[in-house]
Amino acid sequence: MLSVSNLSVQFGKRILFDEVNTQFTQGNCYGIIGANGAGKSTFLKIIAGKKDPTSGQVHLEKGKRMSVLEQNHNAYDEYPVLETVVRGNKELFAIKSQIDALYADYTDENAEKIGELQVQFEEMNGWSADSDAAALLSNLGISENHHYSLMSDLDGKQKVRVLLAQALFGNPDVLVMDEPTNDLDYETISWLEHFLANYDNCVIVVSHDRHFLDAVCTHISDIDFGKINHFSGNYTFWYESSQLAARQRAQQNKKAEDKKKELEEFIRRFSANVAKSKQATSRKKMIDKLNVSEIKPSSRRYPAIIFEREREAGDQILNVEGLATSSEGETLFSNVDINLNKGDKVVVFSRNSRATTAFYEIINGNAKAEAGNYQWGVTTIQSYLPLDNEDFFRSQMSLVDWLRQWAQTEEEREEVFLRGFLGKMLFSGEEALKQSSVLSGGEKVRCMLSRMMMLRANVIMLDEPTNHLDLESITAFNNSLKNFKGTVLLTTHDHEFAQTVGNRIIELTPNGVIDRYMTFDEYMNDKKIKELREKMYAVEV
Repeated sequence: MLSVSNLSVQFGKRILFDEVNTQFTQGNCYGIIGANGAGKSTFLKIIAGKKDPTSGQVHLEKGKRMSVLEQNHNAYDEYPVLETVVRGNKELFAIKSQIDALYADYTDENAEKIGELQVQFEEMNGWSADSDAAALLSNLGISENHHYSLMSDLDGKQKVRVLLAQALFGNPDVLVMDEPTNDLDYETISWLEHFLANYDNCVIVVSHDRHFLDAVCTHISDIDFGKINHFSGNYTFWYESSQLAARQRAQQNKKAEDKKKELEEFIRRFSANVAKSKQATSRKKMIDKLNVSEIKPSSRRYPAIIFEREREAGDQILNVEGLATSSEGETLFSNVDINLNKGDKVVVFSRNSRATTAFYEIINGNAKAEAGNYQWGVTTIQSYLPLDNEDFFRSQMSLVDWLRQWAQTEEEREEVFLRGFLGKMLFSGEEALKQSSVLSGGEKVRCMLSRMMMLRANVIMLDEPTNHLDLESITAFNNSLKNFKGTVLLTTHDHEFAQTVGNRIIELTPNGVIDRYMTFDEYMNDKKIKELREKMYAVEV
């Protein structure tokens, strides 16, 4: 279907890809993974023909069509929404445009040409193009009254959905997508998961959403040491099997036969879990491809994120009564009454992301509510990872000095301790002396997590904590919160994070709060709660 031959990419002295040879075949979905800077997005641009390699080539089988998710959200601003989707099939749209132009200048000479084009158009299912495009748009949450609007009239999140419909339109033979779940809500991502899990052609995708990778991928394609290696299975299988292989490598005295048995048992257990799963999971057929010989230890480094508490909190954690606030005349939430219990791990949720951020800012004393009050228990120690952390990084100081601001003891103030701490968070050697003001988004989040670990709080608050993080940091962070013995308030668009950490869901709406002790999936799939949510977001209750 799609082959890559002797592909090399070099920027100056830095070699990103070195003589890569690989194939992507029909019926499989490949999740491209790799550390930040490994070249995931560069690779997608090369196979999409948007960037040239230093050497080597990409070959798409003759007669096959590739579709690429457009990253420039304003690229189609001058076109109507429905037309933008149909333009996803360039050949079909070109024929349609020719037919329209010939009809506009109709002559007897044109009639024969129109007839020939219409035969081609019919063979490509052209007559149903508009209705197919409309169905995709509706499934992706773009209502019919927007179908003939100009793209420039839509907001950013609506444009993302239209461009996703454009990529999916006409069942392309090879579908290439870079972070397709960005800016999509839970329902739309679920629809996309099911669509791709049942897709018969080839999909190549980069995503930081582990739940999405688990639901759609038949293979994980790992970029490491300038090469790309395919592994059968979804992301969880790749992660858990590579961790097991790494542990086995350290067990020098264990017999090879025993190690093989352990890997075979791991595959059996994993396959049984996938078979029982209710989600679209990995197109079930991936189970047949799992192979002991493919399991290899990974060279990937994971930050040591471990949250410890200075002390255990008492029974009184947080009491909120009648809290309400608005923004620019729009009610974000009202009548919020919450009593937080020890050990609660709460997913704080809202259709309006400004509502959750405003809630965190209020209970952390950074903003004032328009009504109501809140009170923290006297034994609580809180630490907070805000959505916007820029204010923490305005000063010109090294990372060692930056982290020293939150040292609790004389030992923690010493450079040896601080550099060791930063090293565990993947700031090794000279990186610990970097200026805090020049860090990337992911490095800033790792610094903020280091700060939170130093504070040893028993209540942790996190507003979209996975933004900017790579898969390794997200996975380590997720595992740490599962093991944390304190109380957590968490807002995240990462489905796996929400499902595996949360034991309570609190949804903030303009007309009050929905509060349930259940997992995120149970909450989102509960029919009564779905009805209640619609009512709570209505203009009048």
